[in-house]
Amino acid sequence: MTDFEVVVVDNSGTGRARFSGPHTRAIRNTRNAGYGAAVNQAFRSSTAKYLAALNDDVVADATWLEALVNCADANPGAGMFASQVRLSADRLDSAGMLIAADGSSKQRGHGEDPGRFGEATEVLFPSGSAALYRREMLEQTGLFDESFFLYCEDTDLGLRARWAGWGCMYVPSAVVEHRYSQSAGAASVTKAYYVERNRLYTVVKNFPMRLLLLTPFAALLRYFWHLISLVEGRGKAAEFQQGGRPAAWLPWLVLRALAATAWRLPRLLRERRQIMATRRIRPQEFRKLLAAHSIPLRRVASL
Repeated sequence: MTDFEVVVVDNSGTGRARFSGPHTRAIRNTRNAGYGAAVNQAFRSSTAKYLAALNDDVVADATWLEALVNCADANPGAGMFASQVRLSADRLDSAGMLIAADGSSKQRGHGEDPGRFGEATEVLFPSGSAALYRREMLEQTGLFDESFFLYCEDTDLGLRARWAGWGCMYVPSAVVEHRYSQSAGAASVTKAYYVERNRLYTVVKNFPMRLLLLTPFAALLRYFWHLISLVEGRGKAAEFQQGGRPAAWLPWLVLRALAATAWRLPRLLRERRQIMATRRIRPQEFRKLLAAHSIPLRRVASL
């Protein structure tokens, strides 16, 4: 496949990175603008029918883009397309994404054998580490929310697209390898804060009211399972502690995320009203969609 262009967005702020190759051009930022803002820059600089987002810690198979575009051409009702993202040849990172009752999103099939996910199927939304988006969908629903900066912007975009009636297909032949969390580090302070804050942003903007009112209780249950996982020495809470950071920092990060969400609440509520005013499916349908692609809170805490 040769009918494509590559836009590399250098978010390092140094201006020293060098890029070359056919169909390739670069956008160099003077500071780290965040993942969503960088992808949005590339989208706005192009007129392509599709936007393929690829993290800098991902290596794509030679036929990755072709597989995604072929699926997109064959499924006009879908606006998002998920890759088979692998951690290694025999270990999966994601085959689409799942969502928990508190708005936490996790990778479908994470840590499992990729062979178990060899069938094309509908999923909730793709991991933004390696995904294809339809321009028509992005122009209708809006681009990545740049206020997220890092993490969960793919969740927010995916849910907004679902409210607008767009589907998402998983394309198992679109294979990439993901060198996981190279940007902010696995279970780092930065990651823990942004994941928690952006989870709150996401549910305020996108969850139906009935589910939104239940999210604080679901979050408390997840915190409980994180505590159990910490005692057992597994999961992200244990990984955070094993990285040399006291587990007692985690409640402080949660409070910081709550404060940031409260400060931004008026804008989040305006964005919520806009999403609901332009939605094409009913809240009952949206709830069923989330239920069909859910992940238990205990499983979230153990990953």
